[in-house]
This record gives sequence, structure tokens and C-alpha cells, in this order.
Amino acid sequence: MELVKEKPFGKMQQALGVNPKDARLSLTYFTVSFIALLIGGFLGLFQGLNRAGLMELPTWFDYYQTLTTHGILLVLVFTTTFVIGYFYAGISHTMGGLLPKVRKFGWTAFGLLVIGVVFVATTVAMGNASVMYTFYPPMQATPLFYIGLVFLVVGIWIAAFGVFINVANWRRNHKGQHIPLLSFFATGVFVLLVLGSIGVTIEVLMLIPWSLGWTETINVMLSRTLFWSFGHTLVNIWYLTAISAWYVAVPKIIGGKLFSDAITRLVVILLVILNIPGGFHHQIVDPGITEGWKFIHVFMSLSIGFPSMMTAFAMFAVFERAGRRKGAKGLLDWFKKLPWGDVRFLAPFIAMVAFIPAGAGGIAQTNNQLNQVVHNSLWIVGHFHLTLGVTVALTFFGITYWLIPYLSKRKLTPKINKLGIIQTIIWTIGMTFMSGAMHLVGLLGSPRRTSYTTYGDNATALSWDPYLIFLAVGGTFLIVGVVLMVYIVVNLMFFAPKGNTEFPIGEPEADALSTPKWTERWGTIIILLILIVAMGYVMPLTDILNVPGSPPFRTW
Repeated sequence: MELVKEKPFGKMQQALGVNPKDARLSLTYFTVSFIALLIGGFLGLFQGLNRAGLMELPTWFDYYQTLTTHGILLVLVFTTTFVIGYFYAGISHTMGGLLPKVRKFGWTAFGLLVIGVVFVATTVAMGNASVMYTFYPPMQATPLFYIGLVFLVVGIWIAAFGVFINVANWRRNHKGQHIPLLSFFATGVFVLLVLGSIGVTIEVLMLIPWSLGWTETINVMLSRTLFWSFGHTLVNIWYLTAISAWYVAVPKIIGGKLFSDAITRLVVILLVILNIPGGFHHQIVDPGITEGWKFIHVFMSLSIGFPSMMTAFAMFAVFERAGRRKGAKGLLDWFKKLPWGDVRFLAPFIAMVAFIPAGAGGIAQTNNQLNQVVHNSLWIVGHFHLTLGVTVALTFFGITYWLIPYLSKRKLTPKINKLGIIQTIIWTIGMTFMSGAMHLVGLLGSPRRTSYTTYGDNATALSWDPYLIFLAVGGTFLIVGVVLMVYIVVNLMFFAPKGNTEFPIGEPEADALSTPKWTERWGTIIILLILIVAMGYVMPLTDILNVPGSPPFRTW
């Protein structure tokens, strides 16, 4: 990471710590993020107990309301608010503080996100929007549900433009320098958020007049395609956020150095350019899209495996080098030298390891034949919990242990560190039970998105019960992990001892090669991204524009 020439404000910030106004903004985002985790976690527990036949949910808040709210709170609210809070803090730290107008962008985005969440959650609670977080038509929610989604998207866009303004201002004042690495990650993430959300925004703007009765039918095929142009991208936005901490913070935490600034930036660029065209691998069983276009999107989905393998190589190289600096000998002795007692390392390390089976499962789902077996089963839900619930969530938790104390000017105590290790182990056990049971019972045919039923005591359905019990056991472990995590966050925000906590930014090796200037050409990167998106979507969207529409259905 290049050293940044600071203005006087930046020097003062280095001496006194984070700008309090910037810290307040990020901490507010984190507060909402972990409130969403707490509520969504309990809803997930109730959902798991119901699915195992151990709990009957009340009619006033049934399984499908629970499922929809759980998905929205954890898939959209927890992740989005965490990503914005994290990267705004990162930009503030690496660029000498947020511009006042950028801080206003952050608060405006926060207000819009809260309004959107209130609209969406209220309509679900009132029983008017049990459409899952994917809100597939022709199931129709109340118009306020879709209007709430508009507020969410606009909030994300405003937060993104705040990032772009701050980065552009830094570049004007630091001619010839590379964007600090963490801010480079932030730029890539928000470029994907803006461009990736265009499709789902168009979909929502189609659904609003349909829900108001102004149009009689909706093009279901077009709506699903527009949704997955965003849904597929969103998963990789979380992944890109997670690996930013792996590349930038983890080397510093373990006493190592960055693997390579240039290769890290190349990984970001590849993930941005290759990302959006890949949504059809979620639609392999959908009619109306030719096999040729599905194959192209499957190829694009699998191409993301290349920067992922680069990341795996880079991370284990960093671990080995750090271990050998500490005196490791032999082939694997460096493994023992890693700081296993430091939760800031343990949580993201488990997240990295979990991505190996998670990535393998994702590859299976892009295969036409294998997808036919698992597509509408709990296997998909298990895969999703492995990626989001372990790789992403545990990395976010690992970030929390150093970022919240940094922002609140407090210290991570040995007691909280130990509690964090316990939380990480409990979370890992819970996800192993839950995700493992989902994968196995999915292969046996248990469907996703359905409440508990024996289908008239059908023998096949009854054979799922032992696996569903393990699913419930996993959910019970997880709610303990949720409560512990929220307790830790509250402690780090308000009760931990006062003090200065380091924002861990990895430094390059002494003999590191210089980073090529072309990595800073974001205009070229965005043009390439748009061209590839056009190649992947223009023709297939043209083919399905005139597909007959469907009237609305309400299945609850």
C-alpha cells in the first residue's frame, strides 16, 4: 500500500484517531446492521424449528411472512448497511476523512434505507407481501412493498455516489498516486452496486404499476431475468467486500505483508468486469432462454473462479510468509505460527476455508444436469447459508472486532477476544449442522420455500425428518451465536475500555514491484464492464420482451 501524502487535516487525524463525525456515521450503519442480524436471526430460528416440525407458527405471522422478513433483514439490510458503514470508514481512514458533502450523502442514504426497510417490513408484517426476498411475480405484493424497494435502491445509489465523489476528490489532490488499496476495493464494490442494480430497478418500476392495477399482466420471464442480473451480482459484491479485509487487514493482523498490490488490484478489476453477466445460471431451468445464452452466462459465472483461485493462492502465501518470519521451519510449521487465539484472524480464516466447499457447490449449480437435481431443493438454501452465513458473515464479524473499537475509540479486551472465539466456534458448528443438513436433505428431494409437511405421511417426506432435526439444531446454535455477537458489538461500542485501536492496513513487501498505472483507469474498466453486460443481456432480453404476461396471484 502506497503511503498517502496527507494534508494537515490528515496528520491531525492520524494523531487523534478517526474523525468523530465519520465514526458516528459508520457506527449508525453498524447499529442498524446488527439490529437486523438480531431480529433476522430469531426469525431464522423460528423458521428452522417450523421446518423441522418442532414449532407451529401463529396465523398472524406465518411461515411465509417469517421467511420473507428473515431474507430481507439478513440478505438486504444486514449486508447493505454493513458494507456501506465499513467502506465509508475505510475511505475516511485511507483518504484523510470524508468530505462534508460526502458525509451528507451518507446520512441521506441512511435515511432512505431506513424508510425503505420500514415500508417493506410493514407490508410483510401486515400480511400483504409474502413474496420472499426475491419477490418473483406473478405473486403480487402491495404497492408499498415495491415503493419501499425503490427507496432502498436510491439509498444505495446515493451512498455509492458519495464514495465516487470522495475518491475523485482524492485523485485530484494526489496526482500520479494510486488510490489506497481499501478505497480501490470500495470503488469496485460500489461500481458493481450501481450498475448491477439497474436491472432490478427497471423490474421494480414495472411491478409498481402492475401492483396498482394500471397494467393487467406482468412479463414473468423478463422480471426474473432482471432480478437475477442483480441477485447474482449482489452475492459477489458481498464476496468482494469480504476479500477486501482478507487482502488488506488480515496480513497486518498476523504480522505479515501484502502479497502483491498489483495482483490484488487485478483481482478487483476481474471481479468487476466478469461479474454481472452470469445471472442465467440461476435460471437454468427457466424456459424462454435458449441453451446458448445460458451456456454463455454459465461460462461467465465459472470465470469468476479464476480471481477466486488467485485469492486462495495469495492468502496462503501471506500466511506462509508470516509464519516463516516468526521462525517456522519445514513444510507446514508456519501453520502453527498463525495467531489462532486472535479472533480478528480466526473468524476470517474459517470464512476463507468455508468458501472452498461453498465455491464447489456453486460450480455444481451451474452445471445443467446437476442443477436439475438440486434447483428447487434445500440444497440451494444450504449453499446460500454456506456462502453468506459463513464466508461473508464470519468475515464481517472479524472486521467488527477491530473496526468498531477503532470507531468508538475503545479496546478489544482479552475477555471479549475470548468470547469472540467462542462465538466464532458456536457459529461455525451451527452453520455446519444447518448447511450440511440442508445440502443432504436437498439431495433427497426436500423442497425449499415450504413450511413443514409430511405430504400425507409419504415415506419419502418422512425420511427427511432426521435431517430437518439437525437443521433445527444448527439454528439453535446460530441464535446463540447471534446473541453473543450482538452483545460483543454493544460492548465494543459503549462499554469496552477507552483507548486507541489500530485500523489494520497491510504494508507491501520491501522488494515489491510497483503497481502498473493502468489499474487506475476506471473509465476503461467501466466501459469493458458495460460492453460485457451488453454482450450477455441485450440479445436474450430482446428475445423475451414480447413473452405473454401473467395476471397477479396471491397464494397466501
